[in-house]
Parts: sequence; C-alpha cells; structure tokens
Amino acid sequence: MNEHYPRIRLYASHGAPIIRESLSICFYMRRSHHEIAHAVQRSLDTFLRAVGPEAFAWYAGQDDWLMLDANSWDYLRQKVLEDPWPSLELVDDPAGVHEFALEYYGKWFEDPRGLDEPNMVSAIGFWLPTEYLEARGPEAVRALTLELADALPFCSGHVGLSFYAMLGYRETEEKLSQLCLRYPGMDVFLLRSLSWKLGTRMKGPSWLTFLGQPVLAELGGVETLRAQLSSPSTTVEPLPGDRAVISLGPWPEAGDTDSGRNLPEYRELARVLGPHLYRPSGPWSPYFPEDVWQRWAHRFD
Repeated sequence: MNEHYPRIRLYASHGAPIIRESLSICFYMRRSHHEIAHAVQRSLDTFLRAVGPEAFAWYAGQDDWLMLDANSWDYLRQKVLEDPWPSLELVDDPAGVHEFALEYYGKWFEDPRGLDEPNMVSAIGFWLPTEYLEARGPEAVRALTLELADALPFCSGHVGLSFYAMLGYRETEEKLSQLCLRYPGMDVFLLRSLSWKLGTRMKGPSWLTFLGQPVLAELGGVETLRAQLSSPSTTVEPLPGDRAVISLGPWPEAGDTDSGRNLPEYRELARVLGPHLYRPSGPWSPYFPEDVWQRWAHRFD
C-alpha cells in the first residue's frame, strides 16, 4: 500500500478486473463542441504524447468495441474536428477496468432539435494508473495536467484519486459500497452522465481543483480564496485567462477513516466552495445502497 492511497485490485467472479485505484483528470466546458474542437484536439494530442499512443488499443464504436489502427486514428481525429455531437472513448482493454482510458463528450448548444439541456457541458476525462504517478512523480503529473488545461476554456476541472470501476453492475456496487466511505479522497463518477448535469458548478474538492468563470469570480478571486484557505499544504495559483488551480498538498491523498485520516484540507475546500458544489440527486447505479451513497455524497460536509 502506498502511504498516500491504497492499492485496490478487485475482480468479478468471472475474472475481469472491475475496480482499481486510479488518477482521473477531468475538465468541463460550457461551450459548444464546434467552438472548442481544436482546443480539445490539442489536449488529446498532449495526453497521447505523454502516455504514448500504444497505451490505447480499443475505441467505442456504434455498438461494440473496435480495435485501433491507423485508419481508425484518422477517423477519430476527423470525428473530433467535424462531428457536432462527438463521443470518444479509448481504452487499453475493454474487458473490465485496466490502466489507461480517455473520454470526451462534446455538446451542441445550438442544435435545432432543441437539445440544449440547462446544465450540459462538453466534458473531457483522462485516466492514468497510479503506477504512472509513482514512476514519474506528482510534480510531473501536475505539469501534465496544467498542459492539458492550458488549451481548454474550462469552467471547472478536477484531478485526483478515483475508483476506476465498472459501475452499474451489482457485483461492482457491492464491493464499492464497502470501500468508498473508508477512502474519502477517492472520487466516483460517470463522466458521460455528469456531462449532462454539472453545468458551471464544481464537482467537489480534489487534489487539484481547477476554477474558471463564472465560479472563480463568484468566489471572490484568487486573493479571497487564499485568505479563506488556511491549511498549510493548500496553495492557490492564478492561471492565464482569469482562471486558477487549487492544490491540496504535494500528493493526491485517499485518506482512511479507519485510521483517522479524514483529510481536513479537503473538508476546508468543500466548505469554501459551498453552494457552488454540484449535489447529485441520487446514486450512479440502482444497485448502490442509498444510505451509503448519502453518507458518501456528504463525506466532506
């Protein structure tokens, strides 16, 4: 077990991996895809350079997973640049949860069919194994996230530990419900679903919390945030484009309620973000116990 987080490798009865600890990097943009297509492509290219294109072998087709080859890479790049409602999912192995994953769900706010949901956002997510973090160190991963963020006109973003899990299956949810309350610093979410609900609110406190407009202005800006966040390991750094990133220590932390590590700096940030936090209306799966979910959703309150 790493001192900052547990090593989690759980498998289904048929042998496929269904839960592991991971590092997620996500950004949310209240913009139509056609406005940000080139920025998204730059961010995708940055990630592929960092992990290597060989990290991905499969992509989600219309009805099934398909193997990546030179032609499919060209097709996916064209899709990102030209499709008004692009959906992109790349993985190293579709048989359960493994190491690397990439997701992007673009929205078209001007769609003449009237599909403009009030809280939908274009959302991009990158998943890294914790082995990547350990091999390169947190400063290198932080530098990568800043490079990924640089091109994106985000409203918000978060980088931190997550349960990378096959959500929506009874076997997964039973095991996840036993873990999530113990490790409050490990997030759980479905990016595709969240992209229809988040709007300009914040997902919650993470190791790195990115703030864009309008939330940064509504919180009073960088100096006001610095005055409100007193934890010695917390820093607030301005970014170009009237944005900022809040860092909660040098490493992402899972915490551990069994040993009294309840992440006070994460709780402090949750208090400061307050009404700007996204409050989901229910669990991500009908198999997840409602009482456990309620406790998990309010774990930093």
